Amino acid sequence: MPLRQTLAREIRVSGIALHAGAAVTMTLAPAPAGSGVVFRRSDLNIDIPARYDMVSETRLGTVIAKDGATIKVVEHLMAAVAGAGLDDLLVTLDGPEPPILDGDALSYLVLIEQAGLKALGAPRQAIRVLKTVSVEQNGASASLSPAQTSEYDFEIDFPTPAIGRQTLSFTLTPESFRAQIAPARTFGFLAELEGLHKMNLAKGASLENTLAIGEEGVVNRERLRFSDEFVRHKILDAIGDMALAGAPLLARFRGVKSGHGLNNALLRALFSDPKSYEKVMLP
Repeated sequence: MPLRQTLAREIRVSGIALHAGAAVTMTLAPAPAGSGVVFRRSDLNIDIPARYDMVSETRLGTVIAKDGATIKVVEHLMAAVAGAGLDDLLVTLDGPEPPILDGDALSYLVLIEQAGLKALGAPRQAIRVLKTVSVEQNGASASLSPAQTSEYDFEIDFPTPAIGRQTLSFTLTPESFRAQIAPARTFGFLAELEGLHKMNLAKGASLENTLAIGEEGVVNRERLRFSDEFVRHKILDAIGDMALAGAPLLARFRGVKSGHGLNNALLRALFSDPKSYEKVMLP
């Protein structure tokens, strides 16, 4: 029976926050068995558990909040946590977001690999979905169906030729996540950038950490790592959002044009019905 895992040692990194545009330092540290993933705002002395029911906003990123303190854009780091098989972790930040680093999950995964993993004296639990749960809104949908492993099936369709319709099916393992999903960068549209800046959003976005889409296509095309990188990043986001369940999901996630809001609504729908899931020990 596999045991819960935390980091073998503490590791630290500094960088720019995607939305705040300010420098932030993040420390990833070992945590006791059963504590889960906890974000600590050291500048406010507030701890926020990384759980679906702590999500307060889903506009351009998943935001968790407690007692007036927020942590924005947690999904990329949470995807790396899930992909690495981490269960217990303390994330300390001196600002409002993790540093965006390379705009992917691989940057965080490399930090986790450098710190190493350590087994804890407690068995790993998972959440097994027992019946299909689904949510939909404005032509988008997301669902969780019973499965033996953590599986993802995603479809996107953007009117711009730079993206168009892309689909991908994926089974989550540490190896497949690192090779196929973790390197996929976040993306944004240049036409929206000025409006986002007026709302104090995307102030740290750059051509180094974000795939920028203009009228003629991808502006920084040399930064593309996959021909279908956009749907891969949407799966990355979904893995990070589903990690807020608090344990690995034995389920098939199906997303059609789904975003952070619908992903969070899906977890809330799942846990609102005790007959739709059960907690099991991982074999």
